[in-house]
Amino acid sequence: MRIISVNVNGIRAAARKGFFSWMSRQRADVVCLQETRCQLEQLQDKVYRPRNFQAYFHDAEKKGYSGVAIYTRHRPDKVIEGLGWPDVDAEGRYLEVRFGKLSVISLYLQSGSSSEARQQVKFDMLARFMPYLRQLRRKRREYIICGDWNIAHRQIDLKNWRSNQKNSGFLPEERAWMDELFGPAGFVDAFRVADPRPDQYTWWSNRGRAWEKNVGWRIDYQVVTPGIAGRIKAAKIYKDKRFSDHAPLIMDYDYPL
Repeated sequence: MRIISVNVNGIRAAARKGFFSWMSRQRADVVCLQETRCQLEQLQDKVYRPRNFQAYFHDAEKKGYSGVAIYTRHRPDKVIEGLGWPDVDAEGRYLEVRFGKLSVISLYLQSGSSSEARQQVKFDMLARFMPYLRQLRRKRREYIICGDWNIAHRQIDLKNWRSNQKNSGFLPEERAWMDELFGPAGFVDAFRVADPRPDQYTWWSNRGRAWEKNVGWRIDYQVVTPGIAGRIKAAKIYKDKRFSDHAPLIMDYDYPL
């Protein structure tokens, strides 16, 4: 089973850069997108409906903002749009598809970098989301939560960690939350099971030749339950071609759908 997660920073912009032709060649079972930044009625072109894929979307109410999507070669048993939290669902941040005992989720957590107010929104989301995640662990299901979590967990996960300790995305409170996620809450950072090396990033600023110098952050994850963690086969961050300021995270699992 191959699962790809990528923040496309605008699905229409990514399409113009050849994302969907690339996606169709990847033999992926499920592809999770974040930051689609459009409404469903704006996706009438057939490029957004590649052959052999089912497509599901959860858009933000605000045009040109946020939004998540899932493309899958397998028809899900159930599709769940949103968390049932009006403020979060209005921003289109959570979409879940279920196949038997497996759930795959496309998640786009808030960024707090634009203002102190948005950082408080992010902290509020984290405070509410952890009990929800712990509740998922009590269910008799396996989960793969793909997405842009907007947090680098450890020093190894961003190039300039010393100068970013007071910046959103690497704040002590955010990192402690990730410690809980990958500790007491019982979830696993799938990429790190397969690849413990440094300098593995999924996002680069558009400033200061960050991409060219590989001055990046690893903020895109596939977060999995322990039953899935034992089935991880391979991980790759695709950087041969750029579709957005994030790179696709490709994970292979020994788990037939």
